[in-house]
Amino acid sequence: MVRNQQAVFLDRDGVINKALKINGIPHPPNSLDEVEILAGVIEAVQELRRHEYSIVVVTNQPDIANGKTTIEAVNKINEYLKEQTGIQDFFVCPHNDLSNCKCRKPKPGMLLEAASRFGVDLKKSFLVGDRWRDIEAGQNAGCKNFYINYQYNEKSPKPPFIEVSSLLEATRMIVKGGQNA
Repeated sequence: MVRNQQAVFLDRDGVINKALKINGIPHPPNSLDEVEILAGVIEAVQELRRHEYSIVVVTNQPDIANGKTTIEAVNKINEYLKEQTGIQDFFVCPHNDLSNCKCRKPKPGMLLEAASRFGVDLKKSFLVGDRWRDIEAGQNAGCKNFYINYQYNEKSPKPPFIEVSSLLEATRMIVKGGQNA
């Protein structure tokens, strides 16, 4: 397969939908009732699609492994977000750190799988995330990275990355500069 497609990989909670902040730590919504799509997300996805980027969500959902939610509940939220935003696909890691799987960010497994499925050139692609795990996964996959810094009460990512205030800001930089962002 020719790998020349560019992609923008997105984390889910905190990038597409509002993360629930508890004691300074982000948490995913537990149900569809708690999902709030962030301002500018639909516009950003439409703009990226106009520029022919593959748009793929790569999301850690350890609450599945921890017994706090089910894969069905996560998939229901993902389907809703897909319908509302026009995102192409979702890749979910249902594991927690104890499983030491290949897909849990900061490992690049979900990005590598998506790149293989969609013929994506990772070196020409981007990742937008709001946690150190997202940025490190993008770095490990060879992507250029955009970090939405919500000042969470956790460690910060290590450079290189570009700090932005939202997916829409990252999108504008991507489409303006392409590979040079």
